[in-house]
Amino acid sequence: MARRRITQETFDAVVKENTEEFEMEPDEALREAVEQFESQGVDLSYIVKAVPTASSDEKQGERTHEVLQALDSLRIGKDSSEVMELTSDIKCFTEQCSLGFAQRYLAAQKDAYPIILCYCKKSLEEREAVLAALSALVALTDGQPDLLDAEGQQFLLDALKKYQADSSVTRVAICAVRHCSLKHEQNRQDLVKGGVLPLLTTAVKQHIGCAELVKEASAALRFMTFDDDVRVTFGNAHEHAKSIVLEHNGLKVLIEASKAHPDNSSVLTELCATLSRLAVRNEFCQDICDLGGLKFMMTLLADSYETAELVRQVLNAIKAVAGNDDVKDAVVNAGGVQLIVIAMNRHMCNSAVCENSCACLSVLALRKPNNCKTIMENGGALAAVEAMKAHTDAVNVQKQACMLLRNLVARMQNYTQPILDMGAEALIIQAVKTHQDCGDVGKAALRDLGCQVELRELWTGKHGSLTN
Repeated sequence: MARRRITQETFDAVVKENTEEFEMEPDEALREAVEQFESQGVDLSYIVKAVPTASSDEKQGERTHEVLQALDSLRIGKDSSEVMELTSDIKCFTEQCSLGFAQRYLAAQKDAYPIILCYCKKSLEEREAVLAALSALVALTDGQPDLLDAEGQQFLLDALKKYQADSSVTRVAICAVRHCSLKHEQNRQDLVKGGVLPLLTTAVKQHIGCAELVKEASAALRFMTFDDDVRVTFGNAHEHAKSIVLEHNGLKVLIEASKAHPDNSSVLTELCATLSRLAVRNEFCQDICDLGGLKFMMTLLADSYETAELVRQVLNAIKAVAGNDDVKDAVVNAGGVQLIVIAMNRHMCNSAVCENSCACLSVLALRKPNNCKTIMENGGALAAVEAMKAHTDAVNVQKQACMLLRNLVARMQNYTQPILDMGAEALIIQAVKTHQDCGDVGKAALRDLGCQVELRELWTGKHGSLTN
């Protein structure tokens, strides 16, 4: 059930009442207002929880929040022909929006977007001014992709084209693209139609040595492959991924970028995350392997297994490319199983790493008896059982571990008893009882392990007729 919402004005009025009527100190008045509304089940995530202040040039003027004071300054000066004179005001607004979502939301409610877009368009010819205006747009649209309109989309494309050689402006413009693409399918489709994909891949190639830009562009490409807008029944995620690979050589661009930053874990994490989103076809998985992507992932896993987030993304990428049966064998032959089990044991307390490790091993084991042998010999099954013990409340760990154990014995029944000796049966039964989502995969694992399991028949085709 959705929580109640109030306006900023309602909240501020209560703070003011607490101060004037009940003679509370400002901090106490604010705290009392927050407690009052939270006790009533009101959602305050959209509310600036601060006491409004008077602007510096208004001693007795109406008190407002600082983000609105900064916005008012921009509103007054937006018709000025000298954009550079207002750069400090734009930066002040950006700082206020960067404080939190509530500030950005309040600014948007007071028509900040058309004002900021006006500054963006007016400053396009001035590098420093456009950098400041773009930064303001980035801050404002963070979590608010609906603000972007056709005019704003065109401005972003124009800025990317005009400042291709400038890594700073390009990076900020790409950040705006990324913010406006998250959970907004229409923005993604419009930007792709407008030609954003080649601008992103070109930016990576042209500024391959700039770590922050490579990260930003890689993330923006990845966001183009999302299907996360609940308002849209069918998105173009798959088509966008194919376009990045087939029309813009995205796999080679990203793998080459990874070679330029061998010691930068944050860049490599982002690149792995994006590669995993592009492995949507069998031949793409093979292409990643042929281009050296698999070798890069194996090296990365071996050299950086201490970094949990990097390990998680590498495992996710390996799982994606191992959808190709030939790549499965390449992963195992490259020592991938040993590295995955080592990483899993090292981060046994991290549910995300355990989930991805089990998922990765499960894919490698699927329809591959020889790979199952390697997984068993290297302690993969035991690690999965330990993960189930360590994360009883993590439904995805339980599901992936059940799937791995099932795949290991589906074609290799001789592994049934060793896995049962590890205590797998009791753990799977507990997972099925605790997590509804584990029902099907857990019961399938129990069945293939030869355990007693109650399988419910949904329909037998008897006891009735389809016709009256």
